[in-house]
This record gives sequence, C-alpha cells and structure tokens, in this order.
Amino acid sequence: CAFFVTVVDLIHFEHHPVTEANSIMISITGNCLSLTQPLYFTSVETLMGILSLSVLPPPPPPPTVSIFVSMSSSADIISTVEFNHTGELLATGDKGGRVVIFQREPESKTEPFSQGEYNVYSTFQSHEPEFDYLKSLEIEEKINKIRWLPQQNAAHFLLSTNDKTIKLWKVSERDKRPEGYNLKDEEGRIKDISTVTSLQVPVLKPMDLMVEVSPRRVFANAHTYHVNSISVNSDYETYMSADDLRINLWHLDITDRSFNIVDIKPANMEDLTEVITAAEFHPHHCNLFVYSSSKGTLRLCDMREAALCDKHSKLFEEPEDPSARSFFSEIISSVSDVKFSHSGRYLLTRDYLTAKVWDLNMESKPLETYQVHDYLRSKLCSLYENDCIFDKFECAWNGSDSVIMTGAYNNFFRMFDRNTKRDVTLEASRESSKPRAVLKPRRVCAAGGKRRKDDISVDSLDFTKKILHTAWHPNENIIAIAATNNLYIFQDKLNSEMH
Repeated sequence: CAFFVTVVDLIHFEHHPVTEANSIMISITGNCLSLTQPLYFTSVETLMGILSLSVLPPPPPPPTVSIFVSMSSSADIISTVEFNHTGELLATGDKGGRVVIFQREPESKTEPFSQGEYNVYSTFQSHEPEFDYLKSLEIEEKINKIRWLPQQNAAHFLLSTNDKTIKLWKVSERDKRPEGYNLKDEEGRIKDISTVTSLQVPVLKPMDLMVEVSPRRVFANAHTYHVNSISVNSDYETYMSADDLRINLWHLDITDRSFNIVDIKPANMEDLTEVITAAEFHPHHCNLFVYSSSKGTLRLCDMREAALCDKHSKLFEEPEDPSARSFFSEIISSVSDVKFSHSGRYLLTRDYLTAKVWDLNMESKPLETYQVHDYLRSKLCSLYENDCIFDKFECAWNGSDSVIMTGAYNNFFRMFDRNTKRDVTLEASRESSKPRAVLKPRRVCAAGGKRRKDDISVDSLDFTKKILHTAWHPNENIIAIAATNNLYIFQDKLNSEMH
C-alpha cells in the first residue's frame, strides 16, 4: 500500500474554494498473508499504525492526508475541534470567535483519491469580544468548546461557548425559494391590495444551495468564572457547562435559568485548594457525569442521589509516590481533559506527562498509564518558566475504544494501542510533506542519550508548536489535528486499483 498526501491551502478559514496544490506519494511497508480467508496485517509504521499485528478487515485501505492551512494572526489559532455524531461534519473554533464547519465530500467513482475529503461547508462568527462593566473585565471571543447535538431532522445543531456565554446554532441548507406570492412582489415589497385581481398558489423554484447558520438560543449570565467544558446529555434535552468552581445543568429550550449541580467554592477563597478542569456526561446513562480537578482526581456523580452533587459517588485517585514528589508534582498531575469511552465503561484522562485509562469499577488506580513525553521530566524547570507546563492537552478515543490519541510538542501527536501496547509518534507539519518525502514515525531521545538516524533531541523541540486539540471520527480511522492555526486531517481511503 502507499500513502498519498494532499496539501490544501485555506487562508483565514474564510475562502470557500479549496485548491489542490500537489500530491506526494509515500511508500509504507505492509505484510499480506494468503489464507483460506484472506487476512491482512499492518505494522506500527503505518499512518494509523498503532494496530500492529492485529487482524484488519481486507483489504487495508491506503491512508491519505488532507491538510487545511490557515496562516495569519493569533485570532486564527484553532482552540477546539469536534466531529458530529456521524462524522460527516467537522467543526473548528478559533481565538477570533469564528466557527468553521467542514463537510465530508461524497465518494466519487471517477476520482477515487478525492473521495471522502473534507471541504469548507460554512463559516460564521459565533462570539464577539465583550466587556463586563461591573467587573471591568474584558471577555474574549475565543471559542473554548464546541459540541454537536444528535441530528433529529434535516438541520444540524451545535453548542459553542467562550468564557461566559453559550450559544445554540442551527445549520441548515436551502436550495429552493418560494415565488408567486399574492401580496408581495418578486423583490418582497407589499403590493397594493387594490391591484390584486386574481389569486395564485405560490410555488417553490430551485436555487443555488445556500447554507444558513442562525442562532437559536443564548445561554448567558450563569458563570462567574471561565467556562472550560460543555457536554450534551444522552437524553438530548439537557446539557451541562462547567467553570473553575461550578457546574450548571441547562435545558436546551430554557435560557433564563439553569440548575447548579456542583459547587466547590469555599466560603473563604483563601481555603481554595483545587479547581474543576473538565466535565462530561456518561454516553448512555443520563444521570451520571464525571468531572476532573487540578489535583488529578476524578469524581463520578449521580444526579439521582441529590440535587446538588457535592458528594460524589466514586472518587478516582492514584496514590502519590512520596519519593517522587517535587515542586512540580501538583502542576503536572492536574487533569486537563477527561473523556468517557464510547462503551461507557472506561475513562480516559490526560495530565501533563501521561494519558491514563480508568475502569469505572476500580477507583484505586488507573487501569493503564501511557507516557506521552516522559523525556520532558528533566525540562520541567524551564517549562515552568515559559509557562508551557500549564498547557492543556486534550485526548481522544477511536471508535472501538482500542486506541487513544493525544498531542505533544513540536507538532507531534501520540497514539497508543491498548491491545498490543504499541505506540507511535507522528508529526503534523507541512515541512514534512515535501515531494517524495516519506512520512515516518518520529522518535525523541533524551538529552545525552544515544541518537539514531532521524532521532530528535529533546533540546531541539519547538515548544511553540504544540498540538493541544484532537478529535477522532466516531466510526472510522479519521483524525483531526489542530496545530496552532493549521488543521490536519488524516484519513484512510479505499482504492481498489492498488490491491
């Protein structure tokens, strides 16, 4: 099989036309076994290569990389990425308050290499900068989170939030327009009734497809602190929003009130020891939700027990090794993201150095711990000085909960196969997509260690290039990687001529 890399330019995420710049062929090794029932095996060197030595359905599709690039100011830095429930739409939010929606193109028999690519579907301004005059506080327009609602009809709905205000948006298509009104002319002006001498039935005439985005609800004035999470409940009627000290429960049809379900604010703020860092509803049980804290703990709460869930049902916490404690211990143990698995059985968390998988039935320690970039332990002092130690990395499950993904520095991202315990480091950068270049796994060696060819020293890492936001297609091996103001989409594509 082979990799094909398509590089696409998109300036400011505002220009809808997307032009193909070039195609790069990258050879990858693969092993095929001839059996009664053909079986295919892949190696860890493949793009989605964490499925090492696992049987895949024949034939294994060659992956393709589509790269959407936005080059501009800090307002274009991507701050969130989210697939919808079918994976056909992908939404990104940026620091400028814009939301860009990409739509997956239908498969084409005439152009097999362009099938399934994501192109710009709609762009709109979700939030504007505001100023709180009572507190003399400027409210950024940056989009912190986007969450899709399950599709109920032809339209799509999504929630977007900045630090204070959550908005519900409707995304719909219109390809017909009504004509032949009795009381309006073609330009929409009201006719003089005295000139109407006959009645006609209005008809719908075809028109060019138009994507309309309209705000349906605005949920405001409920958070004193910065909103860090929103999560749609499995009942599809409610959602929750979390800030540093409180979690609120909203009904999607009610904007003027919400119910406070978690409040960890102490009576005296000097007694504050931890803050809420992330929160998410269980994917199947509408009464369960989990939230993480800056102390590295997870609390599972059941809304059936009490209206105010200050007392958790389960506490997930890993005992700290006293011999390994340092000045940075509490900072690097802070959980930056928490995700339920699709099955609802496991929790995936990300702290500064590790990704951990927890079993809901075992609170004492994580089921699995994966070192994301352990080579940075010797650099914690300098990372503290340049504030990188406070970066909030996100994590993601694949559709079958067998592989996890998270970001790192130098535009690297990591994948871990839970079954084979194999891992791979890949790079999302335009520089690596030169003609005839081979897209290979990357390896970082610790300072002073033995370096092999193509190894990267930890001293050479660029800490300004970081992958904080990632998303995985709910059903397929398609991933979205946000690297500052660049969006990379890696996807498997089937080309029968190559097999």
